[in-house]
Amino acid sequence: MPGETEAVSLSGTPTTAELAAVSNEEETRILSDAIRSLPPQAVKDLLNSEVCIGCILRLFGFREHFHFRSSISSSMLHSVLGESEHLEHYGILAGSKSGEELEVQQIVCRMCLGILQYLYRNDKGILVQKLSADGLAASVDEMIKQDGHEIDGFSLELSVPPVLLEHDNAVWSYMKKRYGQEVGIAEETSKCVSVKDALKLAITYPIENMLDVKSSSIPSSFRIRLTYSQTKPSSSMAKSPGETNGSCKRRKTGMLTLLVSCSFCFCFFAADVNGVPVRSSNFSGDQKSSEPCNFPLEKVNEPYYLALVCCRTPIYIGGRYLKFSRNVSQTRWIIDDERKGESSVEEIIGSSILPACQGDSYKFHAAGREDIDVRMLGSGRPFMVEVQNARRVPSEAIIKETETKINSLEEKLVAVKNLKLEVNNGWGLMHEGESEKQKQYCSLVWISRTLEDEDVQTITASKDMKVLQRTPIRVLHRRSPLEREKIIHWMKVERVAGSSQYFLLHLCTQAGTYIKEFVHGDFGRTNPSIGSILGCRAEILQLDVTDVKMDGF
Repeated sequence: MPGETEAVSLSGTPTTAELAAVSNEEETRILSDAIRSLPPQAVKDLLNSEVCIGCILRLFGFREHFHFRSSISSSMLHSVLGESEHLEHYGILAGSKSGEELEVQQIVCRMCLGILQYLYRNDKGILVQKLSADGLAASVDEMIKQDGHEIDGFSLELSVPPVLLEHDNAVWSYMKKRYGQEVGIAEETSKCVSVKDALKLAITYPIENMLDVKSSSIPSSFRIRLTYSQTKPSSSMAKSPGETNGSCKRRKTGMLTLLVSCSFCFCFFAADVNGVPVRSSNFSGDQKSSEPCNFPLEKVNEPYYLALVCCRTPIYIGGRYLKFSRNVSQTRWIIDDERKGESSVEEIIGSSILPACQGDSYKFHAAGREDIDVRMLGSGRPFMVEVQNARRVPSEAIIKETETKINSLEEKLVAVKNLKLEVNNGWGLMHEGESEKQKQYCSLVWISRTLEDEDVQTITASKDMKVLQRTPIRVLHRRSPLEREKIIHWMKVERVAGSSQYFLLHLCTQAGTYIKEFVHGDFGRTNPSIGSILGCRAEILQLDVTDVKMDGF
């Protein structure tokens, strides 16, 4: 078996130390031994059927790193297999530089459609062929360096069309029918290495070596993703499958006709829209044949398109903000191309954090919100800035500099404190606090009569008072018409010197309470209210948030 003939056995993904200990000459010898261990007739059959050597090796269960990334010379194949029609198309000249691209078009492998030949079309539709896995890894390295990413590890994500699994099953069935046990093919396909796994084995180490960081089997914050796809399906696969006779069953993925399973020899073959074999002209569904079926996969002229993306998952920088102006909204507020207010908390904070992370864009999240004419004072409101595709994760020192920069702005509209990189459950805490925590306010209230001492005592004595609030009229255009029960935990009154009808109302409420409506009653939609409690008209003139009680920020 293949694994028994290898001079160096590296099960699974080899370690850096194991790879570093193996020279290029040793890699070539290991690969040569692997090829010599294969049944020559079966290999020549596969090569003549336009299957690449990478797919042949993975088909027979080779899963070491060297088998899918080392250069394979045509002379090596000739020495082992003799003459074969397509050897020149699958051999890459020994001694070629790993980063170069071929100038001639090679035959596209019928099994992997060019993936293990490092042959693909890029996002501009240009045909590209790398000489080895190192060449493909070099493209990844170049993209990361051009984007300016600073990384300390990565996750490698590969996406290949599911039809490739059908290809593997079809060729396995064909080989079992034609060669059986004489080539050591097992009854199950479990030892076959998938295209995705073979490619991952091939390019992981060279990427690690070029970037000088390690890959991780668990999702990392920095991800390298290679997505192979066929944007324009071939005519034989684009049609919807038709009805066939009872001797064959269609295999379908999405809307593409892929392969048909033969009930006699358990191989697969390509079929047209009517389920009729398109290559095997002598096949008949109701006639058993002693001759082996033709090779099941159709000739391929076009490799897959490859989309290469390198990006970091969003990072979150959070803290608390204070808003000192009554003409600054929390988020950007533009109606009919006209800005409301002079600026926004989102823009002031986000425009300073984004360059510190060198990200593409940002989103602003906060634990609740205040109206544009409400100040946020006291402890401040918890917030997080979500930075998309940050080129660097800012250090504690850089975050501190950013905080100082925001607090030193000339306009003094907004300030931040406790700014830090959120690596714990900050997101969950913030959403929990948005609806469940207590918040404190101070409001300037006017009533239509003189404030009496008895009124002060009535208000102050109210503890954990339940209030029913229907969605306020002022927000009905953007909020569902619901009735919400909220709790006013406590209130106290502070008289305004020289005035008998104005006073400061300090109160602590459940998060989500509409304070303005609690004061004036919103035409009876909030009950009770300060107006109904005092039995007079009440209006709120100014409102400040003085505390948002929430741990972790």
